[in-house]
Formats: sequence, C-alpha cells, structure tokens
Amino acid sequence: MPLRTAAITLGLLAGAAGLASPAQALEFAGYLRSGVGTTAGGGDQACFKLPGAETKYRLGNECEQYAELELRQPLLTLDDGSVLRVAGMVSLFNAYGRDLTLRGDDGAVRLPQLYAQWSNLPALNGGSLWAGRRYYKRNDIHIADFYYWNQSGTGAGIEDVAIGGRTYSYTLSRKDNLYQTAYTTRHDLHVAGFATNPGGGLELGVSHIDRPGRRDAHAGWSLSVQHVQQDFLGGKNTLALQYGQGPGTGLGYTGDVGLDASARRYRLVEFFDWQAGPRFGGQVEAVYQRDIRRDGKGQHWMSLGARPAYAITEQIKLVVELGHDRVWAPGGMHSLSKLTVAPTWSPRGPAFWSRPELRLYYTYARWNQAAQRAANGMAAGSALSGTGAFGPALHGANVGLQIETWW
Repeated sequence: MPLRTAAITLGLLAGAAGLASPAQALEFAGYLRSGVGTTAGGGDQACFKLPGAETKYRLGNECEQYAELELRQPLLTLDDGSVLRVAGMVSLFNAYGRDLTLRGDDGAVRLPQLYAQWSNLPALNGGSLWAGRRYYKRNDIHIADFYYWNQSGTGAGIEDVAIGGRTYSYTLSRKDNLYQTAYTTRHDLHVAGFATNPGGGLELGVSHIDRPGRRDAHAGWSLSVQHVQQDFLGGKNTLALQYGQGPGTGLGYTGDVGLDASARRYRLVEFFDWQAGPRFGGQVEAVYQRDIRRDGKGQHWMSLGARPAYAITEQIKLVVELGHDRVWAPGGMHSLSKLTVAPTWSPRGPAFWSRPELRLYYTYARWNQAAQRAANGMAAGSALSGTGAFGPALHGANVGLQIETWW
C-alpha cells in the first residue's frame, strides 16, 4: 500500500469517528554514536568481525558515525480516546576516515521510518492500525547490536489487540528494509501475554514468506518462541528459540528466496541484563546457530560475550567487553576473540543503561588462520584479511574516543 494512500485511509477513518481535540505537541526521540579511532599503528580504525558470524561485539569496535532522529506528531485525539498520529525518522551513516559529502560509499542519509498510526482503538480493545515503513517489534542484544527477531518492514498491520489476557498482532509487509532489492510479501503473526510463572512471560511469532513470481524462487516460514523473566538475580533474562525453512531462514527477516525447504536454520539466543546495586551492571549473552544446506554451504556459529560495567564514582565507570565467536564452515573452524577496556564518563549516573557515555577505549583482537583465509575471500575489505589493516598478522588493536547517547 503506498504511504500516501495509507495516510489518507487512516485519516478518513478517523474523521468518521468524530473529532475531540486538536493536534498535540511534536514528540521526538533519537540516537547518536560518534567518535574518532585509529589502529595501534596509526592507520584508520579497522573493526573486527568474524566471517560467517551474524554480528560483532560493538564496544570499541564501531567504525562509523551513526545518528537517528525520530519525529512523531499526534494529529487528532478522538471522542473515543483513540489517537491518530504520523511518524518519521531520518538516519545518517558515515564511516570513519571518510568525508561528509555523502557521495558513493562515503555515507548515507536514509528515511528508515515513515508511517501513520491510529492507536488506542476501543473497537480493537486498545489495539491500533498502522501503515507505512516502520521499525516494528524489534528484539535485540545490545552489546552485539544483534536484532535476532525483527518484524520491521514496509506494509500495514493490526497491533496489540487484547483478547483473553493476551495481545495479537498481524503485519503484511513487502520490504524488510531500505537495502532489500526485491519486493517480497511477508506475513507476521505475533501473540504475547502467556504468563508462565511469577515474573515470567512467553510470546510466539510465526512468519510466512510468499513465493515470488519467478521459477527459481520458493516460499518459506519461521517460528520464534521467547521467554522473558523479570526480577531474575537482580535483572532480566531473555531466552529465545527460533527455527526457519527456505527464505524463512531469515528468522523474522525475509531470507534468500532462492532457498527451498531443504535449507533450515536453528537458533538459540540467551542473554541476561543485570544491575546489582547502583554501581555494578552489565549484559552477558550466548548465541548458537546451525544452518543446514544441501549445497554444502551449511555451518555452525557460536558466540559468547559479556560487558560488565563498574562505577568507580557517580560519573566515572570502568567498562570491559569480552567476546568470542566461532564458525564451523566448509573451509574450517574460524575463531575471533576481542577484548575492550573503556574508562567511561557518564554524567547522568552510574547505572549500566545511563546515557550519554563518553568512552576512551582500547580494543585488542586475535583470530586464527582459517578466519584470515575466509576474510581473504570476502568482496569487501576486512581487518582480518591478509591485506587488511594488520597485514598477515593474526592480531590487531585499536584505540579511540566515542560518545553514545539516546533520548
């Protein structure tokens, strides 16, 4: 559905319900990370990511400036208490060592969100209708910036309809993100609110990818089950199990439509956020993923990592991040270990999630020869390759300064 058509449709529906009050103040939110970095030898900072791994540990290992600005404008509040609003987001990406002219690979300005939403509808028991391009029901591990279950896309949906103590959502989307080249229809059904134990809740999601209209394409599906335990050892624990076939191996995203049902992916995600008192907090994670492919390209990926943070004073923290990735692939077992130490100034307090943070960091990484061989075959440059920033060495280091904040 075109964005203009979606906005007009929601506007007509709102008008039919009757107006109660004029537009409210503009709302905004945002995210920013920016800094400077260099290799220990004096070249441009080169970030460490293992070939075949879905993600990387991000503290002291981000080689770009990135910013998002989101604006939300309530247009109408109706007599029944429902609200019609529009929202949009602009993002900026620019790699370290590049200028800001935004030509070619130097950077990008994007519009990742632009949608209309009619929320708090009594007819939907407090649910909402929306249409457009939207970040939607994103689940991520912060220390790895890993969105393991992400239903974002360009489309329309019915969100969080309350029935019998649970909430139901359905989305039809045509494109996951700005970088997907071909439109593919994806259906997502999400159910939340299953109380399993005191402080614990379960949510389920099923995704189906329709077969595109060409002979070499296939349909696919995936299933995600997630349990979140609040007040666990002073924090929150999340456990997710996921399975997909064919294009459903994207596990929430739209995967390769050239894969048939013989391609399967299994994934287990476990991570724990804690705040033990006002000064000691952090996040620890474990991911295991297995890909089965009859074309011989199947692999296993395992990732273990932690980021503890201890506040020495009300505003000064010592943050450490240790991550290890392994990939068992046809070319051998690739491995990468990465350690970052980051003295950090946090003016809003000592908690792990307090932002902004200004970090001075030192990052050291080691990898094996199989990882270097795999990196040599990558189309883009890699810090792990024999022609990368660290040459034939199997280790390297970066130093830098970074600010991160959100509001």
